[in-house]
Amino acid sequence: MKILLFPDEKLRLKSKKVERINYGIIRFAESLKDFLYSNKGCVGIAAPQVGHFEKIIIVDVTGHKKTTECHNLIIMLNPEIIESSGESINREGCLSVPDYTGNVERNYYVKIKYINLNGDEKILTTTGFEAVVLQHEIDHLDGILFIDRITNLKRDLFKRKVY
Repeated sequence: MKILLFPDEKLRLKSKKVERINYGIIRFAESLKDFLYSNKGCVGIAAPQVGHFEKIIIVDVTGHKKTTECHNLIIMLNPEIIESSGESINREGCLSVPDYTGNVERNYYVKIKYINLNGDEKILTTTGFEAVVLQHEIDHLDGILFIDRITNLKRDLFKRKVY
């Protein structure tokens, strides 16, 4: 897999819903999971970041220093935030924007409806860092990057020192 890098316009495309779970979707999700784990420090990835425009995200914040709540590996098809509250400002980075990090305001709490790889509809509620990562990855499905959510680029966008 090859990561799409900003300013690639494909990162702005909206993804389509997964209509049917088949072997191809399961195989792609497994490959995306392997890709996530092969990138040290990476806690989430969305299908559009590798040029696959279906609503699939993978998140695993296990062991990250910012983690307060953790559901281990989460593979979501067609995720939809159905409830959110609170405010949280966090420094975010992204495989698709490798040279920068930025302070982004997100909700502290989210409730997400999604489908798992077995085709079961699920609801996940979470807070803190895990909630932030999920919101970041869901944004990718709508062609939104974290840099779009920075309100003051001069104050809140930073050149990454180490990747």
